[in-house]
Amino acid sequence: MKKGLRRGLKVLGGMMFATGLLLLAGTAYEAYQSTQDMKSYPPPGKYYEVSGRNMHLYTAGKGEVTVVFASGWGTPNPYVDFSPLYDKLKSKVKIAVYDRFGYGYSDYTNEPRDVDTISEEIHQLLRTSGQRPPYIMVGHSLGSLETLRFAQRYPDEVAGMVMIDGGSPEYYSTVEMDTPEWYFASARFLVKTGVARTLLHSDRMMATLVIDPKLVSTSMKKAATISTLKHAYNDNVMDEMRHSKINASRVLENKEQFSFPLTILTAGSDQPSEGSRAWQADQAKFASWSKQGNQQLVPDAEHYIHNSQPDIVAAEIMKLVPTSSDL
Repeated sequence: MKKGLRRGLKVLGGMMFATGLLLLAGTAYEAYQSTQDMKSYPPPGKYYEVSGRNMHLYTAGKGEVTVVFASGWGTPNPYVDFSPLYDKLKSKVKIAVYDRFGYGYSDYTNEPRDVDTISEEIHQLLRTSGQRPPYIMVGHSLGSLETLRFAQRYPDEVAGMVMIDGGSPEYYSTVEMDTPEWYFASARFLVKTGVARTLLHSDRMMATLVIDPKLVSTSMKKAATISTLKHAYNDNVMDEMRHSKINASRVLENKEQFSFPLTILTAGSDQPSEGSRAWQADQAKFASWSKQGNQQLVPDAEHYIHNSQPDIVAAEIMKLVPTSSDL
């Protein structure tokens, strides 16, 4: 009996030792590969100094009006995420996709992720990079808050706004972050040990966690993978989530009905669940933030409407682009 127990402990100890070696090897490989990634996949846009750090902005197209894209929370690479949408637009208007600090190709920052700081950073980036208003602001998901706050602070620079399944300030002021911290810590552990890199070789896993690889080029798929591994639930991203209720309250404190057109695009179905019905009702109320507000349900679309239904989103954006005589 004792011999069997000792043998079992030896086997268990050996397995633990082997696992430890694998994790150490994976960690070393991940550190090396991360460095190589940065060399192989340079930023597609340009860096501009904002608050003493590098902030990345990708621009394309031409025209007198610039469409500015604000990504949702935790989207690792906005340049890739919005590509199915801005590819439909850049032959008609100028587009600008920015990376908040802690996202895409931008640096990290020690500044708090409150909505006033973020909206000021966006304004400074657009001004420093030479972009000229008026802007059509496009916000996805939690990006709605910084988009609204930008318009509150710089109303003369916004000609229109489109929300892509973006939550209203009323919604975010009440919702709690119900995902436990251990989940995010576990994700960061999988990245650090190289496990996540291995998982992302699977197109199915890639589609679930990042973006459907069928929607983007091979180089963009690689760029999205690199950003996911680099930025997974970093301090800036997590601070944004912790500030979400405070940020929503800040926007609500300054609520004043906008005069520019506002389009709310809502993902959903004709037979929604109880939770989806509540979300859709909130989205309908969201349109009241503008005197020219309207809400449209996009059937059979998921949260990333701009990935699955880019033609619909692009058409709604173009409706808000003013003509030369209106400028």
